[in-house]
Amino acid sequence: MSAANPLPGFSGAAFESDANELQAIFKALLSKVRTSIPVQVVAVTNDGGVAPIGYVDIKPLVSMVTGSLDAIAHGVIYNVPYLRIQGGGNAVILDPQVGDIGIAVISDRDISTVKASKAVSPPGSSRRHDPSDAIYLNSIISVAAAPTQYVRFFDGGIEVVSPTEVHIKAPSIKSEGDWAHTGSITASEDVIASGVSLVQHEHGGVARGGAMTSPPVVGYPGKSASFSANSPAGAEL
Repeated sequence: MSAANPLPGFSGAAFESDANELQAIFKALLSKVRTSIPVQVVAVTNDGGVAPIGYVDIKPLVSMVTGSLDAIAHGVIYNVPYLRIQGGGNAVILDPQVGDIGIAVISDRDISTVKASKAVSPPGSSRRHDPSDAIYLNSIISVAAAPTQYVRFFDGGIEVVSPTEVHIKAPSIKSEGDWAHTGSITASEDVIASGVSLVQHEHGGVARGGAMTSPPVVGYPGKSASFSANSPAGAEL
């Protein structure tokens, strides 16, 4: 009478020797130790707004396999914290989106109490290496085509592209270097160039009254012009 198989899913050949039996036992034990897994995001709490780091629901993509080689899909892992580049009140906000395929790492202990208290805490239970204690890191496989909104670092410099709007907000914004701009520029307040106000500047040598200066002469930036007090209205500078 043959002995009962202590590890369902392993064939009898695995127990033909002590070495094979130990190997089968270790494989069975190690199969319970989860490290990292590819997952797909199925839900997200945040949508790109200025908010604390949110949570995602994820579905592992590598199915489980029975001893008879039947594939069984995993269920959804809920309430998983995700990685954000943040230090104090400084952050790069780039929330995951539904459909993203990324990598999740599995904590070695129950992290539920840390998630709830955001402080040093004992493990919430005795579970070890459980997918319930996953942390979603970032995308690893592109589901969509090439990105349409991005910051690109390459040999030619840095490129910031958005199909809608780039909004920069600060009490003071400083830049250094020459600007080359295509398109119109709209300013809600005055513009100062070399100490000269765009709104409040004055032209000398112009007769008061109905006389008006002509438009600036193209190709002569910064060149001063004279205007005779006796010149007719609309005379060119």
